[in-house]
Amino acid sequence: MTTTATRSKQPKVKPALATPTDLSPEGVAAVCEELRSLLADVFTLYVKTKNFHWHMSGRHFRDYHLLLDEQSDQIFAMTDDIAERARKIGGTSLRSISDIARHQRLQDNNDEFVGPQEMLAELTADNQQLTRLLRATHEVCDEHNDVATASLLENWIDETERRTWFLFEAAGSPKGDD
Repeated sequence: MTTTATRSKQPKVKPALATPTDLSPEGVAAVCEELRSLLADVFTLYVKTKNFHWHMSGRHFRDYHLLLDEQSDQIFAMTDDIAERARKIGGTSLRSISDIARHQRLQDNNDEFVGPQEMLAELTADNQQLTRLLRATHEVCDEHNDVATASLLENWIDETERRTWFLFEAAGSPKGDD
């Protein structure tokens, strides 16, 4: 049994990372969990896009190489904003590569060789999946009245849809016509 004297001797410690927010503790937990997974997915897509950028080959090498470099820069730019948003509302973010692996939903590609059309098709599908994940995160933000995070997500949805469009068009028609 804890007595009043014992309780008063125990220091009241506020967690060092508990940034004040007007969001509910449940809202912070739910939004930050979504942001953590989203950040893992964005890192996964970034690395895959760079992988394909580095290993591109074929007759459209220069165009695809530059497209994927541009897209990887855009994807990487999201990472800091996602992590900092979690901190702004009193949550935490990813801490390591193994943390990324635990939270990612997009799949890695470790194949020795991937053809250019397969690269573009896989990145198209991954960007489409990321759009769905961004929308799902937006729904959680709406549920907890986190309009600031929702606003960021809306811009990232637009950017991701643009990447999907460019990848789809760069790949040419489904029949392979150029």
